[in-house]
Amino acid sequence: MTKTAPEWIVHRSPTLAEFEDMAQTAFDGLPESFRKLCEGVVIRVDDWPDDETLDQMNCESDYDLLGLFRGRGLAQGVALAQTGQQPNMIWLYRRPILDYWAENEDTLGAIVRHVLIHEIGHHFGLSDDDMERIEREAD
Repeated sequence: MTKTAPEWIVHRSPTLAEFEDMAQTAFDGLPESFRKLCEGVVIRVDDWPDDETLDQMNCESDYDLLGLFRGRGLAQGVALAQTGQQPNMIWLYRRPILDYWAENEDTLGAIVRHVLIHEIGHHFGLSDDDMERIEREAD
């Protein structure tokens, strides 16, 4: 009788590329009206926030920051890109998100979607209620 390995034995953490795919899938699942607010926003996945970002955000640990928005959002008014101006960017930090996932009951996809919505939402002037509605619509 051949014994089969348990399913969990073959699981591993998603790579940066797989995480980027997961973030894109989460973004594509958001309501169209919300995605339109994000025109031109670049979504990037890194393993960790850099030291400068951790200092700027007053983080006590490398694990404190799950995501970040940098740029000029709708709440600051729409402006044409100027020479040398970086595009609006959202970072998702893979390792802190994986750590959060390991300590909670939500699925990894749900956490990625939640972080993505909040990074977009807070910086585009949306309330927590608006973001919760968007998350419900994305389900």
